[in-house]
Parts: sequence; C-alpha cells; structure tokens
Amino acid sequence: MTETVTRRRHSPAVYRRRRLVVLLGLLAVIALVVWLVVAPPWRGSAADSPAPVASPTPTGDPVATDLPALESDGSAATPTPGPSGDRAASDAEAAETADDVAVTSSAEPCVPGDLLVEAVTDKTEYAAGENPQLSIRLTNNGDACTLNVGTTGQVFTVMSGNDTWWKSTDCQAEPSDLMVLLEEGQVVTSAAPITWDRTRSSVETCGATERQAAPAGGASYHLYVSIGGMNSTNTAQFLLQ
Repeated sequence: MTETVTRRRHSPAVYRRRRLVVLLGLLAVIALVVWLVVAPPWRGSAADSPAPVASPTPTGDPVATDLPALESDGSAATPTPGPSGDRAASDAEAAETADDVAVTSSAEPCVPGDLLVEAVTDKTEYAAGENPQLSIRLTNNGDACTLNVGTTGQVFTVMSGNDTWWKSTDCQAEPSDLMVLLEEGQVVTSAAPITWDRTRSSVETCGATERQAAPAGGASYHLYVSIGGMNSTNTAQFLLQ
C-alpha cells in the first residue's frame, strides 16, 4: 500500500520575502554596473586631475620701434624731451611696447654689412648759447636680424680735428641692454636726442659745475656714433657760433 505524501504549501508571506530578495539582488547588480561605467575603479587620481595648461611665454625679441634714450648725470649731456615734452613717458611707452610686441624669431645677429649706422644732429650750425642735439639712425639693408640697441652699446663722440671734446660714456648713468628685432628695410632713430652742453667731458669732471667750454666763433666739430659695436659710416659736421 503506497502512502501519499502531501507537500506543504508556503504561506504568501514567504513568497513575498523571496520576491523581495530577488528584487534587491537585481537592484544591486544594476547599481554595480552603473558604478563601473560612471566611476571605474581603475581611474587614478592623475586622470581626475585637469591637465596642466602651459602659460604663454614671450619668445624671441621685440620688434624695434626706436632706440632708448641715454641717461646721464646731468653734467656731460642732458636728454632732450621728445615731441610729447615728456622723455620719461616716452621711454616707459617704448619699454611697454617692447614687452607687448614679443615675436618668435629665428633671425641671426646683425652684422656690419647689413646695417647703416648714421650720426645725426638737428642742425648744421648753432648760434651762441644754442646746444647741439645728437641722435643715432639705424637702417637695416639686409635680412631681419637682432641687435642690442640698449644704452650700454650706444656711444656718442664729439671731436674737433683729433681732439675729443665730449664722449657720452664718460658720465653715463644706469646703462641697460635691449635686444630687438630689426626687420628688413626698417629704419629706427633715437627715442629722444641728447643735448651736448658745449663743454669738455671726462670721467673726473662728471660732477663739476664748471668745465672747459668748447671754442665757438665758427669752430667746426664732428659727431661720431656707434651702436652694438658698429661704427657710423658718416660723421655729422656742425659749427658752433
């Protein structure tokens, strides 16, 4: 005689608990997949950090606009204000331009054969009590090139015959360097001329209140200039009355 086994049915509460466990497990799997996609554990801190941005740095040399004006101790020569009447403002503007107009250049240093260096005076004859104003003019007849046009490399010399009467480097104050790019065919001149006070200069008399006056009465003088080690191809002759 076979005995029939009757299976016991679970209560509805048991089925509800099982379905809840399955649902929670499914939600956990979905959450894990989302986490792996959105925030993969293999990403290190380097990937989370933004890439560094290189700050722009000026390269090359500023394009030449004019030549810096010489500074002196006030006895050998005095800088002459430009058209604005304010030489200091002119120099500051030139320096700002040099900072703002930085260019990338592979130009070679200038050589004497490419540059025309000229001595320039504002007049050829000066009346009694009138002081000569001296400048440099540069013309680049070659390819674009670089040159130190700072006051360290500028030399003004006034001579009468073989007698040197005045030299800008005798009493120069605070010389500085300034590397610039001279474009092909470019012409630049002194930002502001300097005024020779018609006296003899020397390193021993820079602070003197009285120095030997240059002869006048039609006496002839010649201005020689050099810049960056390159001498002027001419002299500027003038007369003192």
